[in-house]
Amino acid sequence: MRIVSRRVSAWIGACHPLPVVAVTAVTAGLAIAVGHTPGGTLLVTAAVLAGQLSVGWLNDLVDADRDARVGRTDKPVARGLVSRRAVTVATVLAAGVATVLSLAAGLLAAAAHLIALASAWAYDLGVKSTRWSVAPYAVSFGLLPTFVVLALPGAPWPPWWLPAAGALLGCAAHFLNVLPDLADDAAVGVRGLPHRWGAPVSRVTAGVLVLAASALLVVGPAGPDGVPGGARIAVLPVAALVVGVGLARGRRPGSRAAFNAVLVVAVTAMGLLLTAGPSAVTRG
Repeated sequence: MRIVSRRVSAWIGACHPLPVVAVTAVTAGLAIAVGHTPGGTLLVTAAVLAGQLSVGWLNDLVDADRDARVGRTDKPVARGLVSRRAVTVATVLAAGVATVLSLAAGLLAAAAHLIALASAWAYDLGVKSTRWSVAPYAVSFGLLPTFVVLALPGAPWPPWWLPAAGALLGCAAHFLNVLPDLADDAAVGVRGLPHRWGAPVSRVTAGVLVLAASALLVVGPAGPDGVPGGARIAVLPVAALVVGVGLARGRRPGSRAAFNAVLVVAVTAMGLLLTAGPSAVTRG
């Protein structure tokens, strides 16, 4: 049993579990917010879960040699706890499942999700080392809510502010996610945009992006009079506080507090959309 437990833990660790769980949970919340049936919610959530697993496993697979060179003890593939062949097969299978489930949600929805996945895979396969490293995050996180809305009956287009908020949150997550690994990345030649701008500028940029996304999610679902509800307005200072604390704690070496703060704000955003109701989220 202990051997099985270690293997399961290794597989979970190799998929980047925190982002996988966060993105999947946000997808489920968004699906409920836009009015999906339980079956529709399960379909889009399962499609995103499969896609995120493929992205996470591919990331560990591609980075295995670099992670081994810098002695990353938190990377199961680099440590040999999971074979590269097995992870390759799992990545392909997860991508295939994501494709089939996406197609079941409709052609337009599938196109949005598969472009988002292709963008995420492009990041893993080399874009992460360029000055354009933030672009896949903007594309993939902007298309995620688009996929969920297009999967509704009739394939309605999402309002502009929804994918815009997703793109902003995605960009913020990128700037913060790489900060704990700047030194290790530099040692193996990875120089994305946050590496070029440096930690202080990246932190400030991420904070601005998160607050801008929060503002869109407050103002976007406003009622017919254009005035956001009081509860939603109150979220802005709370989001600012969470991000501020996260950025402050994230200055410590190796800390992922800032990245976790973005995840908290993203989950809170789903609460905003749930209170707004499906009509506010799906009107263009």
